[in-house]
Amino acid sequence: MGKLEKKVAVITGAASGIGRATAIRFAGEGASVVIADLNKEGGEATVRDCKENGGNAVFQIADVSSEENIKSAVDRAVKEFGRLDIIYNNAGLGGAVGPLEKTSAENWDRSFSILLRAVFLGIKHAVPEMRKTGGGSIISTASIAGLRGAAGLHAYCAAKAGVISLTRSASIELAKDKIRVNCICPGLIATPLTYNRIPGGEQTATQLFAAFQPWPRTGRPEDIAAMALFLASDDSEFVSGQAMVVDGGATSGMGAGNLQRGSQPAPQMLDDEWAGPSFQMKRPT
Repeated sequence: MGKLEKKVAVITGAASGIGRATAIRFAGEGASVVIADLNKEGGEATVRDCKENGGNAVFQIADVSSEENIKSAVDRAVKEFGRLDIIYNNAGLGGAVGPLEKTSAENWDRSFSILLRAVFLGIKHAVPEMRKTGGGSIISTASIAGLRGAAGLHAYCAAKAGVISLTRSASIELAKDKIRVNCICPGLIATPLTYNRIPGGEQTATQLFAAFQPWPRTGRPEDIAAMALFLASDDSEFVSGQAMVVDGGATSGMGAGNLQRGSQPAPQMLDDEWAGPSFQMKRPT
């Protein structure tokens, strides 16, 4: 029997990258999954992948900056599968990038609406349905950027730090309902959201990312999916309020990275003022 047999999950941003890998993994472990994303083509492809992996899935169009859309994704899970056990607030983008003094208030607010406000809304609308089933698991994608700063990613860092803090406060409030609340802090993971902004794409990104950490390969979406599975399953029954770092040792300390990284040119990722969803990006040449 799979670790998520008879459980129902909503995953936002599941049309590609980490969300897609997690949806496929959840489906293979017996879960029924609502694929919530703006990318219809990618979302429907993920549904097919989930079914091929032995699970059940449906696609729900969702703009996570819209409270109505997030509520509709939760409602779809209940309508299609009868309950909600897991929500993974994963949808994201780069958001406002570049120097602080050149960052517009509009782009700052847009970043927070997707990276932090959407997590709040996912928790808000999942909780009532989870209470009906006697508990559940809320997972969100934070980042090591929420633990350590990064030049040019001010809005992203601040929002991800907010996800970590919200995870902790929500876990205290919801413990009495047996609802676990945790987040995952990925390191450098090769996904369309990251490599579509690098000349050379996935191949170049894979080499660059591996050079910035002790572990001798770059992170993969499946690495985060494995952590998400642990947090979604009953194996993590006593784990709540935690920011689980999955980064190949990148945040272990100064000098922990591969010494070859000094010979690697820095990728030009921050030329624009806004980094949108992965499926809308154009790769630099």
